[in-house]
Amino acid sequence: MTRTTENPWLARFALATAFASLVLICVGGLVTSHDAGMAVPDWPTSYGHSMFALPFQFWRGGAFFEHTHRLWASLVGLLVVALTRWLNGRAARRPLAIIGLMEVLAGFVIFFLWPNLKATGHFLTGIGGVVLLAAWVWAQNEPAERPLPQLGWLAFALVQFQGLLGGLRVVLFKDQIGIFHAALAQLFFVLLCVIALFTTQWWRKLKRLFPPRPVPRFDGFRAGSEIGAPKLRGLFLAATALIFLQLIVGATMRHQHAGLAIPDFPTAYGRLWPATDADSIARYNQERVEATGVNPITAFQIVLQMVHRVIAGAIVCLAALGAWLTRGQLRWQNPLSKISLAWFGLIMFQTILGAATIWTGKSANMATAHVACGAVSLMTGAMLILLSLRGLVPVERQARAAGEKTKPSEFAAEPAVVHDVRCRL
Repeated sequence: MTRTTENPWLARFALATAFASLVLICVGGLVTSHDAGMAVPDWPTSYGHSMFALPFQFWRGGAFFEHTHRLWASLVGLLVVALTRWLNGRAARRPLAIIGLMEVLAGFVIFFLWPNLKATGHFLTGIGGVVLLAAWVWAQNEPAERPLPQLGWLAFALVQFQGLLGGLRVVLFKDQIGIFHAALAQLFFVLLCVIALFTTQWWRKLKRLFPPRPVPRFDGFRAGSEIGAPKLRGLFLAATALIFLQLIVGATMRHQHAGLAIPDFPTAYGRLWPATDADSIARYNQERVEATGVNPITAFQIVLQMVHRVIAGAIVCLAALGAWLTRGQLRWQNPLSKISLAWFGLIMFQTILGAATIWTGKSANMATAHVACGAVSLMTGAMLILLSLRGLVPVERQARAAGEKTKPSEFAAEPAVVHDVRCRL
């Protein structure tokens, strides 16, 4: 029997699920950019109708973006449930049946005992029914290799938690929930991309060529230290962490409902750092003209946008340094060098989109493209971290560490050379 991980359709389905998650982030960005988060005031129903049977006369203005977001989120939830079932094989049937039954029962209990939380009851009952269906309708395939089954369960839990957070944002009308919802969406997208990467034939080939075994010593030094691997990994990790922090700051800015707190770039109210005293804030509120946002700005919002700009500069510097060091140590033939250079280009494009968002008066489409590019940048950073952990040392350096001679090559070296040297980042 063919192993689940070797099924090419699993990799395609995982990639499609990750892409659907990226589209969901874009639709969510449109909801926030159009200030349409409360355009549909009830949940999980929509204007009192079933979410999946809303009459078309309600699909107008902000309700179009909000309701589309709900429907696409439901699709992503279905895809993740199916992906979890596929990754875990026949072993997932009983856990899914138990979880689905518990969710349905919990939904009924909440609906009857706590009428004020009946929306949550409806949500649990609906998702529980989908999980029960997934437990019984599927082929008897074998589980995938570790850690894919565990990652599948994590995605299964996160997609349900994300759905609940999105609903509570509407019911409780709390911007803080919206910020957490947006940040978690980024991590969820990265998780699905990691699952998609692990299901590819390319990653399995990499695992065979660079098995995770202890690095041997040659003449009293570790071969991996020759290319400064810990520094590269630390650099990728620091830049990726800064990108995630930047996304949280950006989500906080979008949920402030005050439009552009600083309307010019690269200056800030004509200065390198704007004044934030009470008189200056009053003058800003009197003079500024915005396309969106009716609330007055505050000193906190101005400082938050300046922090956003400072972090953006730090990310650009780290990405440029990472591309330069990786190229110098691994050469352009190495996949890590190519991806790090593409990462730097992506972050530069993200910077341009951020500036264009300001220059266009916070255009909804431009702001959404900025959000989407940020998500892809975070995902690329995570991929670089994983690749550096796996280790892509050029073959000629492996051979030099072992006292051999070989021709320059990419990571796809002869297995005999790789297994003899055991060098990795």
